[in-house]
Amino acid sequence: MAKRTTKSTGTKKTSKRATQPAARRQSSSGGQATTGNGRSSGALVIVESPAKARTISRYLGQGFTVKASMGHVRDLPKSKLGVDVEHGFAPTYLILREKANVVKELKESVRKARTLILATDPDREGEAIAWHLIEATNAQDKPVRRIVFHEITPEAVKTALENPRDIDMRLVNAQQARRVLDRLVGYEISPLLWRKVKSGLSAGRVQSVALRLVVEREREIEAFVPEEYWTIEAELAKLSNGAGGPPTFTATLIRIRGEKPVLKDETAARTVVAELQAASFWVRSVTERQKQRRPSPPFTTSTLQQEASRKLRMPVRRTMQIAQELYEGIDLGPEGSQGLITYMRTDSTNVAAAAQARARDVIAARFGQEYLPEQPPVYSRKAKGAQEAHEAIRPTDPARDPESVKPYLSQPQYRLYKLIWERFIASQMRNAVYDTTTVDIAAGARPEDAPYLLRATGSIVRFPGFLVVYREGRDEETDDELDQRPLPPLEQGEALRLIELRPEQHFTQPPPRYTEASLVKTLEELGIGRPSTYAPTIETLKQRHYVTIEDRKLIPTELGRAVNDLLVEHFPDIVDVGFTSRMEEELDEIASGERDWVPVLQEFYGPFHQTVERAAELMPRVRIADEPTDEVCEKCGRPMVIRLGRYGRFLACTGFPECRNTRPLLEKIGVRCPACGSGEIVERRSRKGRTFYGCSRYPECDFVSWERPVAERCPQCGGYMVMSGRRQQSVLRCPACGHQVNLAETAAPDSIAGIVAEEEAAGRA
Repeated sequence: MAKRTTKSTGTKKTSKRATQPAARRQSSSGGQATTGNGRSSGALVIVESPAKARTISRYLGQGFTVKASMGHVRDLPKSKLGVDVEHGFAPTYLILREKANVVKELKESVRKARTLILATDPDREGEAIAWHLIEATNAQDKPVRRIVFHEITPEAVKTALENPRDIDMRLVNAQQARRVLDRLVGYEISPLLWRKVKSGLSAGRVQSVALRLVVEREREIEAFVPEEYWTIEAELAKLSNGAGGPPTFTATLIRIRGEKPVLKDETAARTVVAELQAASFWVRSVTERQKQRRPSPPFTTSTLQQEASRKLRMPVRRTMQIAQELYEGIDLGPEGSQGLITYMRTDSTNVAAAAQARARDVIAARFGQEYLPEQPPVYSRKAKGAQEAHEAIRPTDPARDPESVKPYLSQPQYRLYKLIWERFIASQMRNAVYDTTTVDIAAGARPEDAPYLLRATGSIVRFPGFLVVYREGRDEETDDELDQRPLPPLEQGEALRLIELRPEQHFTQPPPRYTEASLVKTLEELGIGRPSTYAPTIETLKQRHYVTIEDRKLIPTELGRAVNDLLVEHFPDIVDVGFTSRMEEELDEIASGERDWVPVLQEFYGPFHQTVERAAELMPRVRIADEPTDEVCEKCGRPMVIRLGRYGRFLACTGFPECRNTRPLLEKIGVRCPACGSGEIVERRSRKGRTFYGCSRYPECDFVSWERPVAERCPQCGGYMVMSGRRQQSVLRCPACGHQVNLAETAAPDSIAGIVAEEEAAGRA
């Protein structure tokens, strides 16, 4: 597809109102070099964040000025649709009000500079930010070059400067198409939800599909009817097993007269147990095999989020915040600010040859040549839409091990960097080699026609390979044969001694509820969303009160169910997994130049708008059902239910209006009380509606904080830490010693008008 000019994008002039100075001035400078007369000495480099600007400015030196845009500087208006559906879906972009001072400063810097270099992130969103910066700073008449790098290191920045290019309008148009799609969906469906359900709700392509997955899984669980079944294990030993002899081992009953055992109740199990008690046991066969296990590939965005959830119990949003800090640069004392990991929004497992070579040097030095494979491994991606041109998430310098940088990192930063470093180093090592033994055991009166067959398995690691560094976490209730104990040496025909029989009752289990990690995994497997969308999508579900978190599981609320049911009934395509996945593929085709973005929007919008008009006529108003609880009203003794009000969910007496008693719903935030250690921190509301945090054991424990406590402990004094500050100034702060840890920039909707498209933040990939 030919490159588009500025005019062809349909961009309209920025309004004067949108460019008025904001009430609070934000400095966009990250680091700069200027001449004595105040004019720039050469090239102006613009990145997104101050941390990234500080790191890059160290590498460039004289002749360059580095400034930060603080993320996006232009967007669609919040107060209206901002898309001309009658004329090629031309978007109207405005300077973000809170970025007025930033843009003013950047304009002046652009005016003075001889050359503008745009070094925003290496993805569609970064490409769009670069294009918007040209438009917002009136830089069309300047020499403008685009550079990209996947790691913030001196070598990567130097290579990028030596290989500049033009703005890739294919990527920009793919991002514009996604942005416009999400705006159309949000601005046309969300008002219906406001009128028919409750104000402040939202709908969108990725969010609504994610909600549907959670709701349907919950209904599967509710409809599930457990069935009883029994298993029988036998603890056995060699006949010669005495004091100091080989240990006992366990075998499981797998066949009764050649059929899989069907033991539906205790009576059936006890019948079999009685027969086995009277039986003799012999080794029928011994099968030994040598197996190899390949290391897991280096992290992608989704696998990092999943593993951080499993091993570090870190929510996906927090994982991405910390990864952003590690990518943009950490002050390493004498080394200065250094980017520690490569770009953290990627769906590729590719690794640069130079990085593999450095990793091999580290492995050889630390573990020996025997831990190096003959050739560097190659990993292929199976997820739909993976972009193989990108790199996996890895340390920028494999020789920089976690312990060497630990003094400069906060505890969360250290834990996540350690996870990334270990996963990457392990991915470049030899396979683990282990032996497995499977022993089939006959039980009955005679070995040749014994009616019962039991099986015992064991394993022993012969060469640990990558396991000396890292072992991938596993979801709950999944077994790993590497965890099996070795079996004693056994021979075919050998008689065995029964030590004990263990019948055990079980019930079939419903599918598990989604965790944040398993939902991310499912979305990726289905081709729904892209690396940058997973965390904000889940965050939106929580903020809209569509789901709650209990024991790290996502549970739909009555509001979430009601919204989902309306969308499934009236907008089946929007919440259809296959339809949404195909839309992602079409966006990829726009990015690769195979399709133009306007026809894609036209194909979508015509049928969609007709569906919206029909829904407006047919959709009845829905009353959100109260959620039952075990709580009892302390005033009248009647049950209390959960209701949704202006400030969120709360407990209310079912005796209303005779009894108007209400209580705040104790929303647990997943943090133990730092004062008593036994209670949990819960979110509360003051009488004036202000959020604060206290112990669930109040009044026994009177801990209270206006700022949100976090699970991380202060690296200086070991005290608890809190989320402190607003917007770009957010930090983790220790109330005891005052130590602070900067957080990555996050965005939040400013008003009701800003939430109509739930993927205003989540829809950027």
